[in-house]
Amino acid sequence: MLVPRADGTVRILGIESTSHTFGVGVLEHYDDVVRFLANVSSQYKPSRGGIHPRESFEHHVNNAYKVLNEALNRSGLKLRDVDAFAVAVGPGLGPCIRVGASLARFLSAYFNKPVIPVNHAVAHIEIGKLVSGIHDPVIVYVSGGNTMVVVQKTHRYRVIGETLDIPLGNLLDTFARETGIAPPYTIDGNHAVDVCSEWGSEYLPLPYTVKGCDLSFSGLLTAALRAAKSALPDKRRLGDVCRSLRETAFNMLVEVTERTLMLTNKEGILLVGGVAANKVLREKLESVANYYGVKYYGTSPEIAGDNGLMIAYVGLLQYLYGVRTTPENIVVRQRFRLDEDAYPWLP
Repeated sequence: MLVPRADGTVRILGIESTSHTFGVGVLEHYDDVVRFLANVSSQYKPSRGGIHPRESFEHHVNNAYKVLNEALNRSGLKLRDVDAFAVAVGPGLGPCIRVGASLARFLSAYFNKPVIPVNHAVAHIEIGKLVSGIHDPVIVYVSGGNTMVVVQKTHRYRVIGETLDIPLGNLLDTFARETGIAPPYTIDGNHAVDVCSEWGSEYLPLPYTVKGCDLSFSGLLTAALRAAKSALPDKRRLGDVCRSLRETAFNMLVEVTERTLMLTNKEGILLVGGVAANKVLREKLESVANYYGVKYYGTSPEIAGDNGLMIAYVGLLQYLYGVRTTPENIVVRQRFRLDEDAYPWLP
């Protein structure tokens, strides 16, 4: 990665609030070294059902000060020590993004420091590249709101394949919620569908839909819910459905990843996003990388989910390339795709 040298130390504070998490990260850059100073977050967890934008917005408003204050305490910095404020402006839920955007605008105006708009999806990828040391991989970005297989070329991210309907994380969460095995959606770091999969042992044929390099999960969800309804209350048969749903969905993604790797001849596979914490998916993609003799890295759970540190890091990259703005120019972009803008540090 080609990153300009900075004169002295640069300190960036990043704010994440695009969905269920309000996070603040702080880092500093000196002599080509990036140091993580703090990464604090608070997550909204619905008592029932999926994410409600208004409730998540209220969570962010009520926890923003506490999270910001804790991040500053851990970093040992004062707000006046920060050189710029980076904020995720999309994609995500409008009411939630506005909490972070409003805070960033205020801090920028009050301390007369620049503010940097950051694409949330790009932040997931860049923090993964930083910690993995893989500079030009096939990127598998999977979360509750996104499922993409991406490469970088001529200063842009290029989407090779993506979901045509619901994302992978949404597929798993919706199935778990509708069958009554969630919330909670994760137990000791494992998704409810993974826990349920251990109850069964057989594979049931379910819709497998890969169109070119794009994927479709909606038919799979409908068929799996129908099979689960007929299986209940038999725990073992429900386990068979969970196992079959997970295997079918993950294998679809593995097929697209393998095809992209063969097409582009990249140096490795990088798994990022909230679903990157899934152990089974990590093992499948690592097997593909080993088969083709390329590098593999799955981002650790600490940074795989939404967090402020990844926003601060992309803010740093943009700051070093002179991409800064003023509070009145910060615009919320709910459908901000990662392939819309060019990024000067990309090959």
